[in-house]
Amino acid sequence: VQLQASGGGLVHPGGSLSISCTASGNIISVDNMAWYRPAPGKQRERIASITRSGVTTYSNSVEGRFTISRVNANNMIFLQMNSLRPEDTAVYYCNADIVDGRRYRPGNYWGQGTQVTVSS
Repeated sequence: VQLQASGGGLVHPGGSLSISCTASGNIISVDNMAWYRPAPGKQRERIASITRSGVTTYSNSVEGRFTISRVNANNMIFLQMNSLRPEDTAVYYCNADIVDGRRYRPGNYWGQGTQVTVSS
């Protein structure tokens, strides 16, 4: 099982960017999925999460600017980022709770991260 994030890049302040993450491998089901990024005083901060049924949560730092969504059939999540600020610059990591087909029990998995840079 692996998570592959993509879509990062350079964007001007005030701009928009969308990143995605795909879970692949011997997968029975993908439950909660989320996006994290480093934060001061924390190793990583969860900024957005989504349940399999589509219930979402956001950190205060991105509420109203970022939107998380998912396509269950493709085991994918997306993060639409609007009104980007220089302080949003970070490596964004996807995370998922996955029941894999080898162990038949849930495990927590991390993607490799995708760099988002907000700069003029």
